Amino acid sequence: MDRLTYVLVPALTLVLWLYSAQLSSSFPSLRGKRVCLLIAHPDDEAMFFAPTLLALTRPELGNHVKILCLSSGNADGLGHIRKEELVKSGLLLGLRSKDDVLVIDDPNFPDSLTMTWHPRLLSNLLTTTFAPKMSSTSSKSAPEASIDVLITFDSHGISSHPNHISLYNGSISFLRALMHRHSGWECPIKLYTLTSTNKLRKYMGILDAPWTTISCLWKKKEIGSFPQPLLLISGLTDYRKAQKSMTQAHKSQMRWFRWGWIGVSRYMVLNDLRKVKVY
Repeated sequence: MDRLTYVLVPALTLVLWLYSAQLSSSFPSLRGKRVCLLIAHPDDEAMFFAPTLLALTRPELGNHVKILCLSSGNADGLGHIRKEELVKSGLLLGLRSKDDVLVIDDPNFPDSLTMTWHPRLLSNLLTTTFAPKMSSTSSKSAPEASIDVLITFDSHGISSHPNHISLYNGSISFLRALMHRHSGWECPIKLYTLTSTNKLRKYMGILDAPWTTISCLWKKKEIGSFPQPLLLISGLTDYRKAQKSMTQAHKSQMRWFRWGWIGVSRYMVLNDLRKVKVY
């Protein structure tokens, strides 16, 4: 009986994971959208958002996905290396070109475990990047932007990292500024945030896939051009791609604890994104 249990439990876990991945593909997704993934450091795209990138860059969806990274991750003096690693990782995860990765090197946004980035400065940067005509657009006209979707961390930042949380607050500030003089118009940019979980679920890996799938099935759904929730679960092939984006691209960051992360973190396997209304 014990030997049978040792065989059945892993087999059942594998089946439930792969079935969840197949089921998640039936959820509505983004199609034909200009999407920007906003991250704080090189390797955030691999450690937290790999399932999102792998799913949304599928050619049949017709999305154009880019990455905007607000620091070079230069805390250890490796910023120049980490920029190159980010480009390599982005291409492994489905980006069309190295030109779809932009890294900002600004002293206002240092790679720091203790420093919070000011939301107004972040808002100004996002305005310059995505809505440069904001100040000159008439209040009687619809606001304009160069992207349709902005994806980033939620208010808890997954790991409570202050730089991650700053991106959420800066994005909120940006979208409020964008819509400030345009009451009655629809915001041209939809904000999706990655759901933070408790520590147990964070390190359940593929075991969290069935739980998250059931949870999303019970949530209130929105269909249309910008559906929610967005449930993105990688199968075996994409899971291996996500791991390679760390082990082959971000070699400078592969310390012992990151080997543990790519093996047991749910965020290497699945992303559930929530659409946030801020205007």
